[in-house]
Amino acid sequence: MNILFIMYDQLRFDYLSCTGHPYIKTPNFDKIASMGVNFSNTYVQSPICGASRMSFYTGRYTSSHGAHWNGFPLRVGEMTLGDHLRNLGMDCWLIGKTHMQADAAGMERLGLSPDSIIGARQAECGFDVWKRDDGLWAQGPDGIYGEGDKSYNEFLKSKGYDGENPWADYANASLENGEIASGWFLKNADKPANIREEDSETPWLTSEAINFMKHTKEPWCAHVSYIKPHWPYIVPSPYHKMYGQNQILPATRHPIEKENTHPVYNAFLNNKIAKAFQNDAARAKVIPAYMGLIKQCDDQLERIINYLEETGEIKDTVIVLTSDHGDYLGDHWLGEKDLFHDPSVKIPMIIYDPRASADKTRGTTCSNLVESIDLSATFIEMAGGTVPDHIIEGKSLIPFLNGTPVTNWREVVFSEYDYSITPMAKELGVEDKDARLFMVFDGRYKLIHAEGGFRPILFDLESDPDEFQDLGKQDNHKEIIKILYAHLAQWGLRMSQRVTKSAQDIHNMRGAAARKGILPFLVDGSEVEPELISKYLGQARKNYLDE
Repeated sequence: MNILFIMYDQLRFDYLSCTGHPYIKTPNFDKIASMGVNFSNTYVQSPICGASRMSFYTGRYTSSHGAHWNGFPLRVGEMTLGDHLRNLGMDCWLIGKTHMQADAAGMERLGLSPDSIIGARQAECGFDVWKRDDGLWAQGPDGIYGEGDKSYNEFLKSKGYDGENPWADYANASLENGEIASGWFLKNADKPANIREEDSETPWLTSEAINFMKHTKEPWCAHVSYIKPHWPYIVPSPYHKMYGQNQILPATRHPIEKENTHPVYNAFLNNKIAKAFQNDAARAKVIPAYMGLIKQCDDQLERIINYLEETGEIKDTVIVLTSDHGDYLGDHWLGEKDLFHDPSVKIPMIIYDPRASADKTRGTTCSNLVESIDLSATFIEMAGGTVPDHIIEGKSLIPFLNGTPVTNWREVVFSEYDYSITPMAKELGVEDKDARLFMVFDGRYKLIHAEGGFRPILFDLESDPDEFQDLGKQDNHKEIIKILYAHLAQWGLRMSQRVTKSAQDIHNMRGAAARKGILPFLVDGSEVEPELISKYLGQARKNYLDE
């Protein structure tokens, strides 16, 4: 069996027709949902690209693996999905984006060359690389931004797109009066990208994924990681004009959110991203483009489904559709991601398992609380392994796919956000070590804790599903806050770093030293089994005391 692990960048949970969007039609996402299970309450472990992805790839919380922000290296030696799956006989490949930053200093310290197989995997988040392209080949006075090979730019050059950086000049720009109309400017989001649609990022990566499946030996796990619908919000024709102004959902925001606002929320509320999305004219251009990017993703998913069906591989391939985080799009007066309202921290998660054991759950929705780190545990079990729960902190979703009873499932989900590198930390005057946020959510109440002496934020999603009313402003929810803080404290005490010894290893070590003759503090030997002291009893062979 193979695993096709498809991730879309910055795809909101509620911008698919199968998850309730009234205007976007995504028949291919819907088809996979009808074949599998839609996990409708899935949360990422950090609402920022790099940190979230490192949690997906390690199966561990952000504070466990330590890569808290984009550009923060994943420390050398951290076990990844690829390490676990290869031990089970399954290759693990990357096609697209990871936002991985290699721990170059750690590799140098250990003498690991990035040109070696081990070093390359360390540098690529445990994956073997078919194609890596993190997108965002931006260019400024200090050069080009981006890690990994520049496969997509080289592809564009091979197709005749000229210049040093055709990603910026064509794929993410339009034209206006013969001049480049850059996708970096929201005012241009309603214009078509100056590129043939089949040469744009999403079709290109789809072709690479299909080419991979044609030529790669099974069994494999392939992480097909799309760059879109992440900004720049610009999309090629005909997708730029598929959705009109009458199909833009009104922003989910309320004036009460700006009253007695929590200091951290207020800092984000007044940053340049939020200001851009509080501009209704800019939002009116961005959202149809975002919708068009999603529609293009759905159309390209159809190409993958058709290939799997035509080859018969659909019956042997698990398909997972998910995202690394959402996008505020002006909701709660914010843009981008970063904080813990559902548009940011909640993601789509759809899993199709072709095995007969999953037949009875096809087309169903699972509302249990799920974390992104559960995928690593699920894939390990799918590959025939036992989840090493001293390393992997997620839980396998196989019981939900099989429709078997689940006991002792988690009561709460957690997410973390380290904003120490942002301007908001400086504005708030908090120390780097205190520029951290934690979310704990029990399915009804969502608590957000901010280090640095701030009060908590609390939402009741049962009475306030839009998360407008911050109950932390009041004093009449102390008991709920106390309960959620207890969950947070218990989670904070978890054993997250004892990753070199499993529970079985520890059990096997108990008494092992005694069985090898280490027997301190015995009074007369009667305290232990006779066989443990047998080597220390019996007739002496020689007497040196009388010499």
